[in-house]
Amino acid sequence: MPAPIRLRELIRTIRTARTQAEEREMIQKECAAIRSSFREEDNTYRCRNVAKLLYMHMLGYPAHFGQLECLKLIASQKFTDKRIGYLGAMLLLDERQDVHLLMTNCIKNDLNHSTQYVQGLALCTLGCMGSSEMCRDLAGEVEKLLKTSNSYLRKKAALCAVHVIRKVPELMEMFLPATKNLLSEKNHGVLHTSVVLLTEMCERSPDMLAHFRKLVPQLVRILKNLIMSGYSPEHDVSGISDPFLQVRILRLLRILGKSDDDSSEAMNDILAQVATNTETSKNVGNAILYETVLTIMDIKSESGLRVLAINILGRFLLNNDKNIRYVALTSLLKTVQTDHNAVQRHRSTIVDCLKDLDVSIKRRAMELSFALVNGNNIRGMMKELLYFLDSCDPEFKADCASGVFLAAEKYAPSKRWHIDTIMRVLTTAGSYVRDDSVPNLIQLITNSVEMHAYTVQRLYKALLDDISQQPLVQVASWCIGEYGDLLVSGQCEEEEPIQVTEDEVLDVLEGLLVSNLSTPVTRGYALTAIMKLSTRFSSVNRIKKVVSIYGSSIDVELQQRAVEYNALFKKYDHMRPALLERMPIMEKTATNGPTEIVQTNGETEPSVVEAKHPPPVTQPANQANDLLDLLGGNDVVPVIQTTMPTKPASAGGELLDLLGDLSLSGAPAPAPAPSVPTSQPSFLLDGLSSQPLFNDIAAAGIPPMTAYSKNGLKIDFTFERANPNPNIAVITIHASNSTEADMTDFVFQAAVPKTFQLQLLSPSSNVVPALNQGTVTQVIRVLNLQKQQLRMRIKLTYTHKGSPVQDLAEVNNFPPQSWQ
Repeated sequence: MPAPIRLRELIRTIRTARTQAEEREMIQKECAAIRSSFREEDNTYRCRNVAKLLYMHMLGYPAHFGQLECLKLIASQKFTDKRIGYLGAMLLLDERQDVHLLMTNCIKNDLNHSTQYVQGLALCTLGCMGSSEMCRDLAGEVEKLLKTSNSYLRKKAALCAVHVIRKVPELMEMFLPATKNLLSEKNHGVLHTSVVLLTEMCERSPDMLAHFRKLVPQLVRILKNLIMSGYSPEHDVSGISDPFLQVRILRLLRILGKSDDDSSEAMNDILAQVATNTETSKNVGNAILYETVLTIMDIKSESGLRVLAINILGRFLLNNDKNIRYVALTSLLKTVQTDHNAVQRHRSTIVDCLKDLDVSIKRRAMELSFALVNGNNIRGMMKELLYFLDSCDPEFKADCASGVFLAAEKYAPSKRWHIDTIMRVLTTAGSYVRDDSVPNLIQLITNSVEMHAYTVQRLYKALLDDISQQPLVQVASWCIGEYGDLLVSGQCEEEEPIQVTEDEVLDVLEGLLVSNLSTPVTRGYALTAIMKLSTRFSSVNRIKKVVSIYGSSIDVELQQRAVEYNALFKKYDHMRPALLERMPIMEKTATNGPTEIVQTNGETEPSVVEAKHPPPVTQPANQANDLLDLLGGNDVVPVIQTTMPTKPASAGGELLDLLGDLSLSGAPAPAPAPSVPTSQPSFLLDGLSSQPLFNDIAAAGIPPMTAYSKNGLKIDFTFERANPNPNIAVITIHASNSTEADMTDFVFQAAVPKTFQLQLLSPSSNVVPALNQGTVTQVIRVLNLQKQQLRMRIKLTYTHKGSPVQDLAEVNNFPPQSWQ
């Protein structure tokens, strides 16, 4: 048989292929020749054939038929054969294939070989693809090589030990004696791998972490020698001595110093020296400074050192490199909660980053800017952020508008400023705001009695300019319907009143009804506003005519409204003035949770936690069946929602409809279950009455609990008892979000065994604000007649950073006081 072509010739031939098909033909031809050679047990050219096969594997072609040939090369006595054999094993084998276990004995023999390079090959292979079984069998040999005086083998053995510990953590103690003298080694390669090994052991075991804390002075000494040593050509990178080792040591110090005063104290001085002596003109120095900043922030460092770290990040913001600016913004965002004042000093630089062309930097700068807003700088920061909202890309508008709303609600210096700010947002980015922004602004306007005339005039002017921003149009329609008489009478004192007639106002509202830009919801607002004006304006006949026209509208919602309003004119005209009178100021008693105290510019005001309805959840029947299966199937009862649907029952999608159409086994029921069965006790109907929910509730001293904590979302339960009926437990959930992005479309669902009855009230919002800047509350009432231990299955769905998330959890650790 002729000698096969060399690897170099094969590479040259493949590179001459002009098309993918031509390359594939060459590869198939060569693979056929290699298979024939393998079948003939050609030992002479086995090494060459496996090398060519590995090249084809790297090009993406199948090469699994060479696995056993690699084992034969490993068993060979020639170093060149072993080298290719071990390389092939690392590329073609992993622990999922049983073939790899056949090489255990060969690796063991090679670990005891007389040649250090053969031992090195065996260590590399074991450290790359060794399974847990192989690691258990060969850990003793690795530990023996870790104690050898040969620095070439020690560094490879240390890295192999890292892999062994990852695969079999209980073998960690075996390597403990060998680590004693690792840091006294002069060879930088051994030092580097030793620090990696110590870091792995500290991260995996609290006992090891406590044991190695005594090495902090030694690590500090090594780091000091590195930054104080002169030029060393074998370790120098851009004028800095072994930056890779410096970074590894800083990471290990960060782990050792976390939550430990003594270790943190021992490393404060060296961290200050690294921060002040490292050259920043090259990227190498910036990498070391970044690791230093992370270490300072994670350990219990002195306040002056933390300020120094934040100043370093401030200098990073002025760097021309976009990656360094992004890293600085991300780090400042993590530290702003603990060192707010120090980060505030760099506010102007951070705001300048909003003008950066890079979208990643712009987003981080926006998030950090909102985190810096407080009662003292609210006016200046809002001015910059509103300017950013005007000019930013559409992808930023939703998050920016949401951030402005939250900041204005928390720190508004006055109600007029608050209303102006939200109207500015609705004018510039109305199509991007959250669903709850319209009811929020309406509540704010309603409660600001002295601002009614000013607000309705501003909104009327905005309507004349632009009717494309639907949330703005909805708020304006509502306000004109409520306060249209103030608009016509020209009672505005805050700015020059405008002269408007009743017909002009009605013209604008009728224009909204026929506009192609108006959504069905907006048309509903406009029709209701026209109806309200029938008690405020004298043009009643014109209003009757408009309402009667829409009694035959193709839009069912609009048609229903118009028919009902027509009935008011005809049958119940004597009741119309009372029904359409001005909305009262919203009371300060919460409808679904306790009153929240909000600090606004030094003055404390109680603010109502609103009952905001999340958007309807629509699911196909089979998905709904899956939900019941996941929640337990045969032993659970669905929740009973107390909020009345805002759309006709045929629209479906409410949780009540979703779970009401199901049998307990998960199959479709023959008939829908009634929304509130007659066998249910009367407490299930309490939420529909006009009485305040918590009039009869007193705290029972039941300790709170954390029901769920995952992916930044935390659900806490607090408990209360209903006085008239001690069998009812009132549970309030508090959902908080520690991530950097809002969780939108948040829906909490719960199910309990059949022996309990559960009522789930409306949530305060369907958006969980980022960075723990607010919580979503929701009330659950549980009837436990048999005083059994409470068990609950919960389902959480939300959207985070554009991706839908769904999770299930079981809660069994309720405090005994909550169910006894």
